[in-house]
Amino acid sequence: MSDSVFPAEGFRGRLADWLDRPSVRNTIIGVILFNAVILGLETSPTVMAAAGPLILALDKACLAIFVIEIALKLVAHGPRFFRSGWNLFDFAIVGIALVPGGQGLSVLRALRILRVLRIVSAVPSLRRVVEGLLTALPGMGSVFLLMSIIFYIGAVMATKLFAASFPDWFGSIGASLYTLFQIMTLESWSMGIVRPVLEVYPYAWAFFVPFIMVTTFAVVNLIVGLVVNSMQDAHSEESNAATDAYRDEVLDRLRKIEERLDRDPR
Repeated sequence: MSDSVFPAEGFRGRLADWLDRPSVRNTIIGVILFNAVILGLETSPTVMAAAGPLILALDKACLAIFVIEIALKLVAHGPRFFRSGWNLFDFAIVGIALVPGGQGLSVLRALRILRVLRIVSAVPSLRRVVEGLLTALPGMGSVFLLMSIIFYIGAVMATKLFAASFPDWFGSIGASLYTLFQIMTLESWSMGIVRPVLEVYPYAWAFFVPFIMVTTFAVVNLIVGLVVNSMQDAHSEESNAATDAYRDEVLDRLRKIEERLDRDPR
């Protein structure tokens, strides 16, 4: 069918192709990064006192570009726009930025920095990272459940063992959970917590060393492994999809050449 039969469809197709051009995508990425700098400058009283109106005008210009981009995508893709999770993400981010930050909604002004997250949807490599993380979430749920059980058992034991001498760290289940989380992150765990406990309870190492070995070096690395594996799977799926698309394009070209040869017997 020619564009003259369905002019709207032809226009939307050309508009979608234009929006997918690398130059257009790179321009949007540049605007996102520029807007991130502008939003950072807005936090400086000195800069705002010297060039406040200009900074605010540039911020509004960046937002206008984002709104125009979303509007063009809506025109180009129609209802299909809302079938893409990344399009919904962009739509929500820009929509939050359009909510006026008046009385009682001033917190929404701080949420404007979320526009920087649009760089994730604009850069394919960052999309793969996020998609890999989301794909790993089901598997990570089991790991988090296992870690929660380990933390609960450890918190109960630590409260029973050390609460009398160290109530600030192990006086309750909640305090013990937070202290054990700090120990798992290895933040001041030795000189700050474990060694003072060892001065009162010399055999406390038999509790803390296995806890660190299980949580920090085993379970946490298991989470990292799940994320890396999911990212590799997402990259493989994207590569296979690109290969299939290229194969279909080549077959389509060969089919057109064959049709031309059939029409021209010479």
